[in-house]
Amino acid sequence: MTPTHHPLRGIVLLLIALLAFASFDATAKFLSTRYPVPMLVWARYTLPCLLLALWFGPRQGRGLVATRHPALQVTRASLLLVCTAAGMTAVRTIPLAEATAILFVAPLLVTIAAGPLLGERVPRIAWIATLVGFGGVLLIARPGAGFDPAGFALMLLAAVSFAGYQLLTRRLAGTDRSLVTLFYTMTVGAVAMTLGLPLFWTSLTPPPLHLLLIASLGVWGMLGHFLLISAFSHAPASTLSPFLYFQMVWASLLGWLVFSHLPDGLTSIGIGCIAAAGLSLALAQRSRMLAPGAASPAAQGD
Repeated sequence: MTPTHHPLRGIVLLLIALLAFASFDATAKFLSTRYPVPMLVWARYTLPCLLLALWFGPRQGRGLVATRHPALQVTRASLLLVCTAAGMTAVRTIPLAEATAILFVAPLLVTIAAGPLLGERVPRIAWIATLVGFGGVLLIARPGAGFDPAGFALMLLAAVSFAGYQLLTRRLAGTDRSLVTLFYTMTVGAVAMTLGLPLFWTSLTPPPLHLLLIASLGVWGMLGHFLLISAFSHAPASTLSPFLYFQMVWASLLGWLVFSHLPDGLTSIGIGCIAAAGLSLALAQRSRMLAPGAASPAAQGD
């Protein structure tokens, strides 16, 4: 099956993956006001790590950790760990839609940083889109919006960390298998948080429903990544990239249904600016990839 054989199926899988990621954020927001965030981060990484080790370990053996760039793998995983911890802490005080919009500044940062770091040409539209996107961030964080400054700063840290994570994902693409990269991602987070477990573990015993929700953090993450990889196996990146911004729709919907929050007018305009900026970059990239003589786009990994 070629990556372009079932584009509609790829789009559907991507939309479900984005719903899984938005559900992760909503669950984290609910739990973070009741339990220590480091404990939730530990659960998010440890369960997938154990499942991957138990399922693939006996068959893959050392191949599960075979990488040409161990330092880059550890650095990439560490950046995602910082993104996860900062983001989960931030959503305690920032609504889901706004938090998701700020995180989507990361693709703009990646586009700008790809020039000096990866040697990619940065077109003029990328600079314009970046200015529009950061204008949207300023609208969201404007004085009087009522957001916690610390939470906003943590969400920006999450976006910067996520941008670095994406840059290293590009750097590792084609050199290591997706399964190896995914295993390093989960293992580094699990080991780091397990080492710090005595510092943040609480004697509070969660009720059965909360235990299920805590366990679901790992499930939502694994499900989202699995569906994302599956989506890019059915359709090329040029087809799917514009739909990534649908996660803001899911976040807004869950924020309204679960937490009864809807962005106000100016905040909605700011979210729209960020979405429009990212979408314009995705469409511009799609046009370049579909141009005559352009290389066939590779499916994304994780």
